[in-house]
Amino acid sequence: MRALTDWATYIALAFAGAMLAGPASAASPAKSEGAPATATPSAITVIELFTSQGCSSCPTADALLKVYADRPDVVALTFPVDYWDYLGWKDTLASPKFSARQRAYAATRGDGRVYTPQVIVNGLKHALGSSEADIDKAILVTTPKIDLARVGVRLRSGKEHLVIELEAAREPSKAAEATIWLALIRREIEVKIKRGENHGKIGVYHNVVREWMPVGMWNGTAATIKIAHHAVKQSGADGCAIILQHGDAGAIVGAALLRQW
Repeated sequence: MRALTDWATYIALAFAGAMLAGPASAASPAKSEGAPATATPSAITVIELFTSQGCSSCPTADALLKVYADRPDVVALTFPVDYWDYLGWKDTLASPKFSARQRAYAATRGDGRVYTPQVIVNGLKHALGSSEADIDKAILVTTPKIDLARVGVRLRSGKEHLVIELEAAREPSKAAEATIWLALIRREIEVKIKRGENHGKIGVYHNVVREWMPVGMWNGTAATIKIAHHAVKQSGADGCAIILQHGDAGAIVGAALLRQW
């Protein structure tokens, strides 16, 4: 255990021309495009793995993440970090934004624990990323904490747009504001590691986040966001996820995954 690109700007500009419709009536929801994500929106667990190609303890965690990524009730994402680059191998997928996100979680929890491989479950609890038992325990502990605040999130791919649909809170007037995060992902990436602790190994990474950005705020009312396909497909991603989160590093109360365009 070891204690992005110009597309972000391009997508942000494209999003400026996207449609944000809300509040939408529960009796007359906005017309959607395409097929919905496979997971049930109200029962999603979000697992974020912070990993590094320069960490000898990480390959086991990278492989384990696929077990969760294959589950229909889980959104599992890989966030490669850059703070071990000095050890002899520069992580080819890492971003300082991901390292900052991991540190923000530690600051929010107040324990200061930042290491690899580290998993954050539902935005609330960390666990050793190579331990299935620890991750499952974190799921059991955090699920009751977010159940009453869960928000249905649906992610669809239409003919011309990526369509994000967010349900209204049970009590909109009492709902805490949440950030709508868009993660553009590559479902699988192989990397031949030539130096460092994993010299000679081929790292295999799943649901690797290539772009991570906020695309709006949710205020408790139902809403629909449309983003033009050309704004996301040219990034090299072959899937995406939506995360609805309190603050920058708080509880995650909604999520959806689109496994392919």
